[in-house]
Amino acid sequence: MSAFPLSPDENSPTELSIVIPFYNESDNIPPLFAELRKAADLLAIPIEIIAVDDCSKDTSLEALRSIAATWPIVQVVSLAVNGGQAIALWRGFERVRGKWVATLDGDGQNPPLELVKLWEHREKADMLVGVRQGRQDSLGRRVMSRIANNVRRFLLQDGVSDSGCALRLFRREVLGSLPPFKTLYSFIPACAVSGGWKVREIPVAHRARTAGVANYTFRKMAIFPFLDTLAFCWVLRRMLRLAPPRDRNKS
Repeated sequence: MSAFPLSPDENSPTELSIVIPFYNESDNIPPLFAELRKAADLLAIPIEIIAVDDCSKDTSLEALRSIAATWPIVQVVSLAVNGGQAIALWRGFERVRGKWVATLDGDGQNPPLELVKLWEHREKADMLVGVRQGRQDSLGRRVMSRIANNVRRFLLQDGVSDSGCALRLFRREVLGSLPPFKTLYSFIPACAVSGGWKVREIPVAHRARTAGVANYTFRKMAIFPFLDTLAFCWVLRRMLRLAPPRDRNKS
């Protein structure tokens, strides 16, 4: 049985649930939510934003609660212990009510307005995965990311070239294909493909971090993902290949 609510609440009109994990991003939060307001206005659909604070050591939680106090569609989830991006996403997924689910990072490098682009292409696949164009990261991080992506794509055969891009949009039913994995964020597309869902890449903009510090190390970006890829490759080959229901909602 899935840990997530796979069917929309009939009493909820929410079309889109946006899940965003945060860790020590206090300076990035105000501008990010200013852009999210613009994206919400352009989308013009019922939206909820689930902001998950992963036990930040700065004032991120206070900043999120301040925004939620003035913008009712924002729901703040506070984790008592820092568990990492995968756990933050998982706790957010547990609370989604929308027919579609979107994710993006809390550091502001994923422009929220790109959610509008993904939404306009939603009928083309069950999951849309962003591919960062003109990446604004350090050379070392780009090189490690390219190597990791090539190895992961070769082993998992999911056809995804940028598994590190957090900007994604997918049907809520896809959540049923996700296992509780520590590096889940890198394997969400592979899980979707394994579950029989159609995944498609969409080019998206990327920009430099303007505040805060990236929480990635060589172990987090290379060693752990490689080991997890090997383990996940075995898991995927042992999972049941269940095709999605033919009569799923195409909204």
